[in-house]
Amino acid sequence: MVRSNVPQRVLGVIPARLASTRFPAKALAPLHGKPILQHVWERSSQTRYLSHLLIATDDETIASAARRFGATVRMTSPDHPSGTDRVAEAASAFDYPVIVNIQGDEPLIDPAAIDAAVIALLDDDDSPMATLAKRIEDFSEVTNPNVVKVVTDRAGRAIYFSRSPIPYDRGGGAHYFKHIGLYVYRRQFLLDYPALPVGPLEQAERLEQLRALENGFKIKVAETEYESLGVDTPEDLTRVEQILGMKQAWRNISS
Repeated sequence: MVRSNVPQRVLGVIPARLASTRFPAKALAPLHGKPILQHVWERSSQTRYLSHLLIATDDETIASAARRFGATVRMTSPDHPSGTDRVAEAASAFDYPVIVNIQGDEPLIDPAAIDAAVIALLDDDDSPMATLAKRIEDFSEVTNPNVVKVVTDRAGRAIYFSRSPIPYDRGGGAHYFKHIGLYVYRRQFLLDYPALPVGPLEQAERLEQLRALENGFKIKVAETEYESLGVDTPEDLTRVEQILGMKQAWRNISS
């Protein structure tokens, strides 16, 4: 990892757990000869702006596997209800002023997307949190409740996140953006976040990021071209395997 001219030190945390309802032990599922988690680690290590990177887990099986491929590991409590809580515990042991929560099930994570989210936060003194959004090109995603949509104000700060189509396109020609679940936090805000009260919007939508908005905090949203491809099921893994295979074939042709 290269330490750049970013004025603050940045900690990257990849939360990982063994249990998963739809795909148990997916973090360690093999993908082109490596665990999914190793792909996430290696790609995140290519960022310009992370000063330090670690994996936060409560499971010794994951910890042992991560150490074998050279990752730094921080053991955390097994009682955390979300990845954000796990990241907060891991970050509390360090004094980094900026923390990035990197999803452990996105083996194709773009290092440039991580950097874009970091810069978005550092360029906005009024926001304690930043994330990403991508313009939707496939209209079927607009009505898919598993694709979270986001609308922003003129300053690029989130107004609302929803599983429903937002905005309502009454006049035609609206543009839709889907939320990319990568988060950057200022340290104290992250440490305080688990204790913020859960509001009715978060309960209704089942979207944790709404907790910040419901409690009056701003979220900076940077637009990206990164297409998030998380692995939630074995079928997702097959799709990612195919994409990686095509990428490798293209590299072989180009070299």
